[in-house]
Amino acid sequence: MCEPKLVHGGNYIKEGRDSAKSTCLIFSPKEEDSVGALARYLKLFTEYEVNLLHIESRSSLRQPNVYEFMVECAPDGDLGSVIEKLREQCSYFSIISRNHNDNMGTVPWFPRRIRDLDKFANQILSYGAELDSDHPGFTDPVYRQRRKYFADIAYNYKHGQPIPRVKYTKEEIETWGMVFRNLTKLYPKYACKEHNHVFPLLIENCGYREDNIPQLEDISNFLKDCTGFTLRPVAGLLSSRDFLAGLAFRVFHSTQYIRHSSKPLYTPEPDVCHEVLGHVPLFADPSFAQFCQVVGLASLGAPDEYVEKLATCFWFTVEYGLCRQNGELKAYGAGLLSSFGELEYCLSGKPELRPFDPAKTALQKYPITEYQPVYFVAEDFEDAKQKMIKFTETIPKSFAVRYDSYTQSINIIDSKNQIESLVYNVNQEVQILMDALRKFKK
Repeated sequence: MCEPKLVHGGNYIKEGRDSAKSTCLIFSPKEEDSVGALARYLKLFTEYEVNLLHIESRSSLRQPNVYEFMVECAPDGDLGSVIEKLREQCSYFSIISRNHNDNMGTVPWFPRRIRDLDKFANQILSYGAELDSDHPGFTDPVYRQRRKYFADIAYNYKHGQPIPRVKYTKEEIETWGMVFRNLTKLYPKYACKEHNHVFPLLIENCGYREDNIPQLEDISNFLKDCTGFTLRPVAGLLSSRDFLAGLAFRVFHSTQYIRHSSKPLYTPEPDVCHEVLGHVPLFADPSFAQFCQVVGLASLGAPDEYVEKLATCFWFTVEYGLCRQNGELKAYGAGLLSSFGELEYCLSGKPELRPFDPAKTALQKYPITEYQPVYFVAEDFEDAKQKMIKFTETIPKSFAVRYDSYTQSINIIDSKNQIESLVYNVNQEVQILMDALRKFKK
């Protein structure tokens, strides 16, 4: 058996040497078998030739005054027999697997703490200078090198660090200025009220100006004060699963580079104009922030087909959503609020408009390099959130998840004791509110 690392009392699960294929087992001994239990359990792994990459003991969050063990298993030996034996011998047993389509009652791996985002932030679909042949900057070696510079910043970033500040070139600032001028002329007429309310605050607090590209670190600090959302630099496009997982922690993976100067009003992929002009203002709105987190939490541990459905709903809301306000249609999707042409087009009466219904929206196909032929209209963010919550109840999972804002971690709810503890905490909050209400009435 491989020599594992034993950690006492911690909550940090160390990645194994082949973490993409490893399986984690979490189990608690029966009360009468607690003395020497771990040594007996380890014999099972030796007997069935299962190598262990990591061993951890810690106080159980599910049962008071009980220790539980977490072991990370390499993909070898007869793991099935070990699992069968542990199920028989333990008071609590759970499997954390990398296979998100496993229907054997396992809990798929997903980030549990905000720092876990470091583990996949660089598993991007394209990197730096790797541009498609039809990209406006494909034949520009200076632009390609610049893109690599931005990608390297994101690639080396770790949670908790300040986002590195960038000295943008004169050409980049001129490109930004053209986009900024054109879009800010349209916002009063076409953007939703939440976007228009926040935008002046970004000008005041984050350096949004025609002649200045705002820094992600300043924006991230502003958003954290507003809704708890933060920005994290990313080197390229993430998979749907990884991107949505960030939203569960109220983290938005943001690019820092800017589009090519030859086509200032067009970009084939998200750039800093799209992120900070389109997305950022809405992340400062509490209702919108909560809606995004609902989508993110729903994606954790969901089967692949449902992650894609959630990603499609995200596309037709957070990226290309419309809503009704005071009897008028307004844009709240970042893909619209960062596109001079499509912002006018989406409200021109030419495209087809449908009411937002997650079950139907999730099945809609969409183009990624041209204007959308179909847009979905939400009554408001709260209505969209409630519909998404209802839709997420259809996702097949053997567990529930809850975000703990104090520790910025995800709690897996899969035991009666956890539910009882949460109910107690909710009751405490209700008592505080009831006391406040009584004082208000007086």
